[in-house]
Amino acid sequence: MSNVDTRQVNRDSLFLLAQLKVAGQDQAHRVKVRNLSAGGMMAEGDVRVTRGSLVSVDLRNLGWVEGSVAWKQDNRFGIAFVEEIDPAVVRGPAQAPAQTFDPPRYTRVAQSAVPGQQVDPSRLRKV
Repeated sequence: MSNVDTRQVNRDSLFLLAQLKVAGQDQAHRVKVRNLSAGGMMAEGDVRVTRGSLVSVDLRNLGWVEGSVAWKQDNRFGIAFVEEIDPAVVRGPAQAPAQTFDPPRYTRVAQSAVPGQQVDPSRLRKV
């Protein structure tokens, strides 16, 4: 697609914070997502990037998306994604991360709470 063709792509204007990493740098930068389409986004932030820089951006509900800087002007820059995304997923409500830890012991059902099973009183904790 030429530049003229890509300017006609539907974009969603929004305000969303995201983390951005520049290839070759360990530090993540906080950027504002100003608009978003399936093929790219406009970001705003104090990040040192140049046209062609490889970047990854952590988008809500999608995770890390790879792309390259297509243009830069002052503290705003455009990112062209390597693979298209679904902008509706990013606009949707934030999804809670999967629970990857065991709940605290005090929130679990006691093993001795099985109906018909006798409880040894010496094993009970006094409160």
